[in-house]
Amino acid sequence: MEKETQRNVSLTGNIQFTGLRLKEPMQISAGFTGVKEAMRHTFKEMGIVRSMKTLLEMNQEDGFRCPSCAWPVPEHPSKIAEYCENGAKALADEATRDHIGAEFFAKHSVEELSQLSDYELNKLGRVVEPLVLKPGKVHYEPISWQDAFELIADELHQLKDPNEAIFYTSGRSSNEAAFLYGMFARAFGTNNMPDCSNMCHESSGVALSQTLGIGKGSVTLDDLYGAEVVLVVGQNPGTNHPRMLSALEKCKKNGGKVISINPLEETGLVNFKNPQNVSDMLGSGQPMADVHLPVRINEDVALAKLILKKLVALDAKNSNVLDHPFIVEYVEGYDALIEDLRQYDEEFLQRRTGVSMRKIDQVAQLLAENSKIIVCWAMGLTQHKNAVECIQEYVNILLLKGAIGKPFAGTCPVRGHSNVQGDRSVGIMHYVNKTLNEKIREHLNFDPPTEPGYDTVHAIQAMHDEKAKVFICLGGNFVMAASDTAYTAKAVQNCSLTVQISTKLNRSHLITGRTALLLPTFGRSEKDEKNGTAQFLTMESSTGKVRQSKGILKPASEHIKSEPEITALMAHAYFKGNHSMDWFALGQNYDLIRELIDKTVKGFENTSERSKGFGYYLPNNVRERDFRMLPNGMARLTINTLPEHNLQPDELLLMTIRSHDQFNTTIYGLNDRYRGIHNERRVVFMNKKDMAKRNLQRLDVVNLHSNYGGVKRTAEQFLVVPYNIPKGNMAAYFPETNLLVPIDQFADKSQTPISKSIKVIVEKTNDTFH
Repeated sequence: MEKETQRNVSLTGNIQFTGLRLKEPMQISAGFTGVKEAMRHTFKEMGIVRSMKTLLEMNQEDGFRCPSCAWPVPEHPSKIAEYCENGAKALADEATRDHIGAEFFAKHSVEELSQLSDYELNKLGRVVEPLVLKPGKVHYEPISWQDAFELIADELHQLKDPNEAIFYTSGRSSNEAAFLYGMFARAFGTNNMPDCSNMCHESSGVALSQTLGIGKGSVTLDDLYGAEVVLVVGQNPGTNHPRMLSALEKCKKNGGKVISINPLEETGLVNFKNPQNVSDMLGSGQPMADVHLPVRINEDVALAKLILKKLVALDAKNSNVLDHPFIVEYVEGYDALIEDLRQYDEEFLQRRTGVSMRKIDQVAQLLAENSKIIVCWAMGLTQHKNAVECIQEYVNILLLKGAIGKPFAGTCPVRGHSNVQGDRSVGIMHYVNKTLNEKIREHLNFDPPTEPGYDTVHAIQAMHDEKAKVFICLGGNFVMAASDTAYTAKAVQNCSLTVQISTKLNRSHLITGRTALLLPTFGRSEKDEKNGTAQFLTMESSTGKVRQSKGILKPASEHIKSEPEITALMAHAYFKGNHSMDWFALGQNYDLIRELIDKTVKGFENTSERSKGFGYYLPNNVRERDFRMLPNGMARLTINTLPEHNLQPDELLLMTIRSHDQFNTTIYGLNDRYRGIHNERRVVFMNKKDMAKRNLQRLDVVNLHSNYGGVKRTAEQFLVVPYNIPKGNMAAYFPETNLLVPIDQFADKSQTPISKSIKVIVEKTNDTFH
C-alpha cells in the first residue's frame, strides 16, 4: 500500500477506565432483574409500544428468528416471552431508532471515530445508505448502489487469480443469503470462504465428523428435557445462551441431573429464575448444577480420562456400567482405548485437573448409574491447541455408555450465532465437498473450483502477505473477532478493496483496505418486500431444525437492501448476465433460491413449505445409529493425549470470555452483573494466590503480555479483580484481549485460534485506578 493511503486509525479506541464498581457475583440468574434489563434496553432503543409489539413476535410461529444465539425454539413457545435478556438486547441493538448516514460521516472521519470504544461505536446507530471510503480519504462518502456493485465487479475483474479474493461470512446471515454468497464465490472461481465457524465451533465439526460421521450435534430440544444427566462443559449458558436454562430447568424437574465443568462457576448454572414461570419468579428459583467441577483451563482431557478410568473400573465390578452390546455392534477402538487408560495414574490425572477426587467420584457414579446422557459444550472446549481431542474425549464417554443415537442422549455443541450452522449446511466452507460440487454442476450448470480455499487464519495470512487483495464480508466485525488483532488489521489494510455488508458501524469499517465499501443491510426484524410481495428467510438452529423468519418492522431506511439481494446484485454486476444462474431474479424472489438449495444441498427438501411454523429437522445419521460414512462403518473411539503448555514460572494461562452485556464482539453495555463487574470492561480475573505471588492488590493496573515465537504482544491497562478461578489461570474479556492471541497458534486439525488458553505474563504498571 502506498504511504499516502495510510490512515491513522486506532485498534483499541482511546483506552481509559470507565469507572469500575465491584459487587459480589450474583447467585441467581434471569428473574425480575433480567426482565427489567431486557425492557430497559428495548424501551431505550425502540420505544415502549414498538418494543412490546416486536418482542411478542420474536421466535413465534409466524414471526422472526432471534438475531442472537442459535438455541432452538420449542414446539410450543411461550406466547409472552420466547426470548431471553440477550435476545432482547440483540433486537434493540439492530432495531434502534438511531441512524447514521452521509451527513454523519461528512462530519466525522474514520480516524476520529476509531478513537471511540467498541461500545461507543455500536451505540451510534444503524447505517442507512451505501458509503465509500476512497483511496487516501478519511471520510466515507455516499455512493449509489449501482456504482458500488460496479466498483466491486471492476476490482474482481482486475485480479490475476480468483484466489486473490476472499469471501467471509458471519453467522447472522440467512440460509438464502449464505447459499447465494457461496455460489457466487464458487462461480467466481474460488473456495476462499472463511467463516465465523473457523473461529468457534470448527473444532466441533472436525471432532464429530471423525468419530460419528457428521459435524453437528445429535440431540433435539426434547432430548434435553428427558435426559438423566447433562454435562455442560466449557460453557456459560446464563450469558451466552440463556434460553438453554429453560431446557435444563425442565430436565431438572423431570429428575435429571446437571453437571457443570468449567474453570469458573457461572451464575446461570447456580440458580435460575425462569421469567416465563410465575412461581419461579416469586420463589427462590431453580438450583441448576448438581455438581460443579472447577477444572483448570485446558485440562478437560485429563478430567475425561479420569472419569473414563473410573467408569471402566466400576464396569469391572458390575458389567452393566458400560453398554457392551452397543460397543460391539457400533463402535471400534475399544481395546486400544482401554489400553491407553491403563497408562495413566488416577492421582496424576486428578492433580492436573485441580478438582477434588470426591467430586469426580460423584460425577463418575452419576454416569455409571444412568445411560441417557447428553454432553453440551461451547468455546471453552473448542479454542485450544488440542480442542479436537478435548471434544473427542467426551465423545468417548458417550460411546462407552451407549449414549448415542437414542432418545434423551447424545452430543450438543451449542453454536453461538443464530445461523452459523445453517451457513455451513448450505455451502459456506473453505474445503471441497465433492457431492455438493456434483450437484452444482448438475443443477446450477457451472464448474465449481476443486482446490481448497483459505480458512479464517490462512485468509488473514494471505492478506498480510498480499496474496489476497479483495476482502468481502457478509456481516460480522472481522478485525475484532479474529485473533492477533494488530496482525489482522495490517492484513486487511493491505487489501485494495474491502467490502462490509452490515447493519451498524464497527471497527472493521474503520480499519479497511485502500478502498472500502460499507453496504447497509436489513436487520432480522425488518420487513423484506420485493415487487409488493413479502419475502421470508430461513435459518438452522443448533439442533438442525430449519424454520422460517419473517420480519415485521419497517426497514430503517428505503436506501438499504437485504443480504440476498446485495449478494445477487454483486454477482449480476460481475457476470453482466453472462452466467448460467439468473442472479438478478434470485435476488428478487427467495423461493427461487430455496428451490436451488433443495436441489443442491443434502437434506433440504420443499423448504419453502416445510420451513413454515416451527420447521423441519435435517437428516442426522447419528440419530439413526448409522455410521456407514465412516471408514469401517462404525463410530470411533479415539486415543487423545494430555496437553503440555510448558508454562514458565512467571506465566499464567488466560482464557478470553464474554461479559453479560455483549454478544460476540457487539458490546451492549459495560456491566457483567453476574460476575459483579459494573461500568467497566478492562478487568482481569485472577486467583488471590497468583496475585499474592506477584505482589498484586485488588484494582492494581496491569499490562498483559504474550510471547510466542519471539513475538511479544501486549494488551494494556487492565484492573486486577480477585476471583474464584483455579490457581495458575486467568480470565479477561474479548475482543480487548484478542491482541494477545498469536495468528500462528491454533487448534490441530481445525485451525481454531487458541483463545481459551493463552500463555501470558502480568506486568504491574505505575498507574493507579481512581
